[in-house]
Amino acid sequence: MPQTPDDSRVWFVTGASRGLGRAFAEAALEAGDRVVATARDVSALGPLIDRHEGRLAAFPLDVTRRDEVMATVARAVELFGRLDVVVSNAGQLLYGMVEETTEEQARAHLDVNFFGALWVAQAVTPVLRAQGAGHFLQVSVAGAGGGSASTGLYSAGKAAVSALGEALAEEVEPFGVKVTLLEPGEYDTGLGELGTTATEELDVYDEARARMMESWSEAGEPAADPARAAAVVLELSRMASPPRHLVLGGTAYDDALGDLRERIEARTPWAALSHRAG
Repeated sequence: MPQTPDDSRVWFVTGASRGLGRAFAEAALEAGDRVVATARDVSALGPLIDRHEGRLAAFPLDVTRRDEVMATVARAVELFGRLDVVVSNAGQLLYGMVEETTEEQARAHLDVNFFGALWVAQAVTPVLRAQGAGHFLQVSVAGAGGGSASTGLYSAGKAAVSALGEALAEEVEPFGVKVTLLEPGEYDTGLGELGTTATEELDVYDEARARMMESWSEAGEPAADPARAAAVVLELSRMASPPRHLVLGGTAYDDALGDLRERIEARTPWAALSHRAG
C-alpha cells in the first residue's frame, strides 16, 4: 500500500536520470515516498515529475563539484525537511588497460566515481547524524576489492568507495545512521553506451582484449532489468537492521563468492612465508 504524504519518506538519489538510479527513484515514488532526483541533465525526468507532482524534485547536479553537492543537499532538506534514504549512485565506466590510461582520464574518472561519492557522503552525513536516523546506500559493484584487466581504474574506484563506505558505517552507527554498500551485477542501464570512456588502445594488448571479449561472450547472460534491483532496494530501505553489504543479482552473488574463495585459496599456500615476515 502506498504511504500517505504524512508518513512518506524522503529519498535523495544521485545519477537518477537513467539506469539503476532512475529505477530506485521510480520504485520510491510508486511506494508513495518523496524523491529528490539529481543528475547532470535532469531533462529526462520530466515525465516522472508530471506523474508525481509535488513528490519529485529534479535538481541538476555535477557530483565532482563539492560546493554544488553541499548546496544541492541543503536545497533538498529545505524543500522536504529531512532525508531518510540517500542513494549515492552517480558513476561512469572507464574501459582500457592500466598502461593505456592517461592522467586526464584517470583523474576525470575518479572525480566522479570516488570523489563524487565522497562529497555526497560528506554532505548528507551531518543531516542524517542530526536527525539521529537515516540510511545511506552507496552503489559499488559486485566483487569490489578485486580488479580485472581492461577495467582497472573502474575497479580501483569502486574498491576505494567500498572501503570509504565501510569506514563511514563505523563512524555513523553510534548516531543511528545505517550504511549499506550495494554491489550490483550486470543490469541493463545504458552505462556501456552513454557513460563510458575508452582509452586509446595499444596493439600489444590485442590478444588479451580478444580473449576477454571471448570470455564475456561465453558468459553472456542478458543484463537484468534495473526494476528488479529497485524492488529489492526498496525492501532493504525498510529494514530496521539492514546488511552492511548486499550483492544485487543471483549470478553476481555466485561470482562474488567464487572470487572470495579464489582469494583465500591463492593466499593459503603462502601462509608459512607470511608468518615468517613477522
